[in-house]
Amino acid sequence: MRTWLVRGFWMGLFHGGVQTGTSAVSVHSPEAASSIRYIAIALVVVIGLLWGALDAWRQLEGRGMVWFTAALVAGPLAGIAGVVGRSLVDQTGLEALWPALTGGAAFTALLVMATAAVGIGIGNALPQPDGSRQPDGSR
Repeated sequence: MRTWLVRGFWMGLFHGGVQTGTSAVSVHSPEAASSIRYIAIALVVVIGLLWGALDAWRQLEGRGMVWFTAALVAGPLAGIAGVVGRSLVDQTGLEALWPALTGGAAFTALLVMATAAVGIGIGNALPQPDGSRQPDGSR
């Protein structure tokens, strides 16, 4: 299976699940809603950083383009998954789908690309598993 499809699919579902989880917390515990949003976004950022760093550390071929395409898949998928999940939690209707597929998808795609890019930078700075990095930092 294409690497970008796997990353885009799972990141999209993860982002949609986080949206659903934050909505559930908002419904059942409104006083905790503001703090849980920060925790949720931090979790999303950490997952993107770690996965991007792992791809760079393993020297995945074309990792920048893989993550760019994965972000384009994750954005709309997260929008759809988030609307479907929130409809089960807080009665979100179909009217929320268009904003989720435009602004929400763009935000998710940007978040996936940015965190993976930083993760790729971190992974490139780490010693490679085959020891191909020279002592002066070059390859």
